[in-house]
Formats: sequence, structure tokens, C-alpha cells
Amino acid sequence: MQSLLLPTAAAAPVAAPRGRRNLPGRLSVRASATAAAAPRRETDPKKRVVITGMGLVSVFGNDVDAYYDRLLAGESGIGPIDRFDASKFPTRFAGQIRGFSSEGYIDGKNDRRLDDCLRYCIVSGKKALEAAGIAHASKPMEKIDKTRAGVLVGTGMGGLTVFSDGVQNLIEKGYRKITPFFIPYAITNMGSALLGMDIGFMGPNYSISTACATSNYCFYAAANHIRRGEAEIMIAGGTEAAIIPIGVGGFVACRALSQRNDDPKTASRPWDKDRDGFVMGEGAGVLVMESLEHAMKRDAPIIAEYLGGAVNCDAYHMTDPRSDGLGVSSCIKQSLEDAGVAPEEVNYINAHATSTLAGDLAEVNAIKQVFKDPSGIKINATKSMIGHCLGAAGGLEAIATVKAITTGWVHPSINQFNPEEAVEFDTVPNVKKQHEVNVSQIPLDLEVTILS
Repeated sequence: MQSLLLPTAAAAPVAAPRGRRNLPGRLSVRASATAAAAPRRETDPKKRVVITGMGLVSVFGNDVDAYYDRLLAGESGIGPIDRFDASKFPTRFAGQIRGFSSEGYIDGKNDRRLDDCLRYCIVSGKKALEAAGIAHASKPMEKIDKTRAGVLVGTGMGGLTVFSDGVQNLIEKGYRKITPFFIPYAITNMGSALLGMDIGFMGPNYSISTACATSNYCFYAAANHIRRGEAEIMIAGGTEAAIIPIGVGGFVACRALSQRNDDPKTASRPWDKDRDGFVMGEGAGVLVMESLEHAMKRDAPIIAEYLGGAVNCDAYHMTDPRSDGLGVSSCIKQSLEDAGVAPEEVNYINAHATSTLAGDLAEVNAIKQVFKDPSGIKINATKSMIGHCLGAAGGLEAIATVKAITTGWVHPSINQFNPEEAVEFDTVPNVKKQHEVNVSQIPLDLEVTILS
């Protein structure tokens, strides 16, 4: 699936109410011949989808600005695994979160029971609502029509720790020692369910599990709920917590992980000739998405606009990409059409870029089929610093993309020591760059999101 983000001023303007304050983070897009020739964009404020809040849990902490500052600094969050004894594993490092606290967001009794996947979801969701000006139990929140507010936070692996512990108890102690929370806290929809129950949102509530593309699928579906008039506001994104023995062991068995144990911080190196696999990460990334009409009525802080997206399948292989890039390139084209954006308008792509031998170049080849002139486009790889956060990857990278739009700075792709000549795009190697983003794109496997 693919989605596009644009600076909010890029689409057809809607008159603001009198006395309305300037909206933070709005960027203007200079008129050009290519922009003028673009397909028609949505103008109905009930169907235009804007982003009004962001929340995350990451290896760089739980604050959006601090997270992006560390990305801009080119800091690596990768280090040795110390959550369990990984000494016998061929990969002994990851983007492991340390010192996480849910204080003020989850009560102590429930916090002790929950899988980290659920804890990350609830904390990031509530933080996103705070940023959107509708904190839980606040007066602005009381004015929200809860029947038209939904939650769609997905996960690729679900409550893996709860599941693993349950299986171990069954084998070692028998079925009577399985917690009654085993099934509820292991299934993938429980993050959305618990968050919805906690804040009282009664609209669409479910999860999507599509591996690395999970978060972007959730953005796409959430936006469509708003476009179809089924909801006015949605919390959407992804959460993941799989850095446990069975999670690491499973990916080791797939032969997917880097084994650069002597230098973990340089292990995730997308587009570098010496890359040897991806690095596991974890966390959650969530957006508050709402109709432009709803956001303006409540005087919300509009950060960016979701223009469109697309989903498809390359019908090829479980893990290997098509060498011709047909699945990805066709998805990008569909997302551009849905967004009303011409390829020439896109000048920034936050790439999937996992640091795998086959995947990195296959993605670039697919992008080249759509964007013929790479000279004006910057592509970067958030995973080079935080690792591959699986179902949460698209959420955390969407937040990085929005911050690139609002700050005018794109973070570097670190560990670019021996770059592949075939890439051709400016990958922002090792040092951040100033860049006014017109339209940005977040491709993740076969799903694309377009923002402005």
C-alpha cells in the first residue's frame, strides 16, 4: 500500500473561520506547470483528510519532537539486546526500547498484565490525542461525537510475549497455568479495542495485519472511513513488540537479520553494498486523522494533509520482491491517481529501505519506473537508525515524513559507506539536509501513503 502526504496549503483552500489562528506546520507549494497539470484533488471539506495529532513510542523515547531531533542528528538507536540472554543467537542486537513508562496513560494493575504491543499502542494513541488538542477526559474530548470516532491500529505480530509465555506455561506446567488474558492479549485487534474502550470511541474499531505494510494499510482504511462519511475522526497507525526470543529466533530462521554483532550501530545500512540483512526494531506510531470540516469546526492544529493511497499484491513470493518491481510501481501509480498528484510534484520519499540485499534495489527500481527524473527527489531511510519496526514501521516513518514537511529538514540515511551506484537518487547520506517538501510518499512493500 502507498499513501501521499502534502503540505496542507497545497490542495484547494477552504476559507477559515474569522479570528482563526494560523495553523502550525502549514507549508506553501509554489505553482508550476507540472503542478497545474496534476489530476484534480478532492475539494469537499467533508472528504479531505487532515492530520491533527501524532503520538509514538520509539527507541528514542515517547516525544515526537525529541524523536525527530535524534533522527536529524543521525543517531543510531541500535544496540545489544539485554532483555533476554541472546548470547547463543547469531544476531544479538536490535532497536530495543529501554526505560519505557506508561505512567499517566495506563493504570498500574492493567499495565502489569498487558503485552508491550498493547502498552505501546495505548500510550502512543493517547499522546496523539493530546497533540490534537483532545486529551483523554478533557473538555474538548467531551465535545467529540464518540459514535463517529474510531480506532484502527494494526500490528504484524500481536501480543507475542503473552503468546510465548502462554505456550511455555502449557508445556511446562499444564493448561491450568495459562492466564485468562492469554487469548485477549495475544490477538491483533486488542490494541485498537482497549484504546477505544479507554477513550470511549464507538466508531470503526479493528486492526489490520499485513506485516511491514500494516500501518499504511491502517492509514488508508481510516482515511476511507472518513471519505465515505462513516467517521469524522480516526486514530490510526501500528504497534509492535517482537524483540523476544521467539521473535528474534523466527527472523534468524528466515535468514533475514544482519549479523554485524561487532558493530551494531552500523548494521542497518540501506543501499550500501555491504548490507547483510535488516535489524529488528519496535515501538508504535499513531496519527489522528479527521475530516477537514471536523478539524476546522473544533479549531484543531492541522499539521499535514493525507491526499491518497493504494493497496495491491504482487502475487509473486512470500518475501522476495519481483525483480521488475511491477507490484510496487503499479501501487505507486494508483496512489498518485487517488491523491490527484502528478509524479513531477513528488520531491521526497521516505523509503521502505530495510537493508536487505534484494529488497533495497528492487524498491528503487520500482520507484524509478514512476519517477523518471531522480535529480529533484530526496529519498531517506528511517530504518537506518531505528531498525525495522515491522507493523509499526509505517507509523513511525509517517511521523518522520510529517516532521520533514513541517520543519523543512529531511533526516539522513546513516551508514552510507559504500553506496550502490544503481540507486541514483539523493539518499541524504549520513548528514541531514534542508529541503522544502512539496509532496511526500511513504512506500512500504505494496502499500503507499501520500502526504502534504
